[in-house]
Amino acid sequence: MADNLVIVESPAKAKTIGKFLGKNFKVQASMGHVRDLPKTQFGVDIEKEFQPKYITIRGKGDVLKKLRKNVKKSKEVLLATDPDREGEAISWHLTQALKLDENKPLRIEFNEITNRAVNEALKEPRQIDKDRVDSQKARRILDRIVGYKLSPLLWRKVRKGLSAGRVQSVALRLICEREEEIRNFEPEEYWTITAFLSTDDDEPFKAELKKHKNKKVKISSKKQADKILAEISEGSFKVKKVRRKKRFRNPSPPFITSTLQQRASHDLGFTTKKTMFIAQQLYEGISIKNEGTVGLITYIRTDSNRISSEAENLCRKYIIDKYGSKYYPDKPRKHKSNKGAQDAHEAIRPTDVNLTPDTIKDDLSGDQYKLYKLIWERFVASRMTSAVLDTLSVDIEVNDYSFRANGSKLVFPGFMVVDWRRREREKERMLPDLKEGSDLKVKNIDPEQHFTRPPARYSEATLVKVLEEKGIGRPSTYSTIVSTVQQRGYVVNENKRFKPTDLG
Repeated sequence: MADNLVIVESPAKAKTIGKFLGKNFKVQASMGHVRDLPKTQFGVDIEKEFQPKYITIRGKGDVLKKLRKNVKKSKEVLLATDPDREGEAISWHLTQALKLDENKPLRIEFNEITNRAVNEALKEPRQIDKDRVDSQKARRILDRIVGYKLSPLLWRKVRKGLSAGRVQSVALRLICEREEEIRNFEPEEYWTITAFLSTDDDEPFKAELKKHKNKKVKISSKKQADKILAEISEGSFKVKKVRRKKRFRNPSPPFITSTLQQRASHDLGFTTKKTMFIAQQLYEGISIKNEGTVGLITYIRTDSNRISSEAENLCRKYIIDKYGSKYYPDKPRKHKSNKGAQDAHEAIRPTDVNLTPDTIKDDLSGDQYKLYKLIWERFVASRMTSAVLDTLSVDIEVNDYSFRANGSKLVFPGFMVVDWRRREREKERMLPDLKEGSDLKVKNIDPEQHFTRPPARYSEATLVKVLEEKGIGRPSTYSTIVSTVQQRGYVVNENKRFKPTDLG
């Protein structure tokens, strides 16, 4: 019989941790929350300091029965739920449901599910953090007040069965306001003029019309464009000024929840729900050949760019061994977290940088591999030196009109040896060796009509971005918000963009 019982939320997490702890420990899953406010009642006594009424969640009776049985058999019980407010609340509810002493040091937490992290956490159990529990409790009560007080209003004014939520309502408002902007938008005509120029027999390069007599050019009709073309055609193109600069491109910080969801949407076409589902699998543990079951990434609900010194040192060694010392900066990089970040956990990173995506590819599903590769590359690149580019900016004059041509060349790739997506976006735009005062040949002059476009509807990625910027919701709720407004029928997803329904 095991002397110690460790309770976690999910069976997958229990399986991974169980392999680390040995025969003296039994690991059991609570299957998430075991208690909550009742579904069919308001459940909050506003007159008595917002006292919540908690009941056992339907279907959790058998889970609690098994847990109570194992608690009686165990000398020590440890609660190893997730290291956030929700996880803290689950642990507190377990102390109440299982009649455990919440003042005893029975809570352990770890940011990654690895043998080292779990066993280190066992050495430092602590009491339940009441502040975190109260924080989650307040959020849950506020959700209930908003939902249960506003929803009946919707039933009376709109239709039965609707729900209003503390955060989903704000997200829906953003989507509807964007739709109003689109409906009220009136397009404006504008023109651009591009000259295709060359020195002698070189490949022509592009230059855009920018100024007339040192004032910015704004062309709003074909008549204006034709007038400019007539004036330009009478003159000769001459290089007026050449500016050469060395520019540095810095790597992006490692992922936080919102940026992972945005980048996975953009690069992999994943929904936020799919991203978090796969990330949870990578966090809870995957069976790796010659390694056993191991959590491949750190905790996935975070708003901090912080990295532990241990992870930094391992990554530093990997970069220097793989690419050379010039690819690691003189001092470890510091990336600022967003204003208002709670900074409770590290950024999302691989638990072991030496487990490269390609070495474990055969152990992962296709989607797991894609997401792990995205996280691994972003983390390693974030620790590396800047890329260096030689840039060339050329001003070209013809009859008081000024054109601008820009070119760039990658001199030192730095972090872009790993972040190949950034390298693709920084494609070299080569210009010939132009000298001030030299004449240029005109291959073609291309006037083009355009119309201003309305702001785009929100995609999952851009909605998450604006929610984060406005401080709406938390990393753990973005995915739920996006799903809820669709499930309620308040918005539809057309071509991966959100459009409000009449109901919404």
